[in-house]
Amino acid sequence: MRYIIMCGGDYYSWRWPRQLTGINGESIVARTIRLLRGNGVQDIAISSNNPIFEQFGLPVLRHENRYEAVGSHITAGEWFEAFYPTTDPVCYIFGDVVFSPEAIKTIVQAETESIRFFASAPPFAPEYPKQWAEPFALKVQNTEWLWNGIEEVRKLEADGQYIRKPIMWELWSAITGGDPNTIDYNSYTAINDYTCDIDDPGDIQKIRQFIR
Repeated sequence: MRYIIMCGGDYYSWRWPRQLTGINGESIVARTIRLLRGNGVQDIAISSNNPIFEQFGLPVLRHENRYEAVGSHITAGEWFEAFYPTTDPVCYIFGDVVFSPEAIKTIVQAETESIRFFASAPPFAPEYPKQWAEPFALKVQNTEWLWNGIEEVRKLEADGQYIRKPIMWELWSAITGGDPNTIDYNSYTAINDYTCDIDDPGDIQKIRQFIR
């Protein structure tokens, strides 16, 4: 199975790709690569149209991606274009997430015959820096489930079924057949420690103290 670290899209509130943000002398992407390799993963790639990610010596997968992050919690464009198109088994790792070693181990060792989602879930760990759940990774053995789910989200959005711009939570609900506007925290693998994505520099300060 190939592990693709998702580093595409534009983040206009940052002066550089936020996946390259340094934490204790190591960028978020470099940390994720190190932890994956430490768990025996060798087939790693980065999806991005930015040549800056070639510095890691991994395959950089380019594809059409109009995703934009405008501010901390507002998305625009086609969020689902962030998923590099493939029909092979794949684990999509969100590139702006600071993973704990235990979180990466959980993802790598998890088995699935179809599709498995990893995210935080309440009740949150004391060291978790946010007050809401965040997605971390999607492990896909049967990619048909993923692409069918994306098409279902687009259909529901066109029909006006969502109360906000659909992102990962809405996709997971479409895949599992859940309510379009309700998060079922029991339907996925919960990772509850300091693992979290970075929305602004303040998040880095909160997480840094737990990094080892």
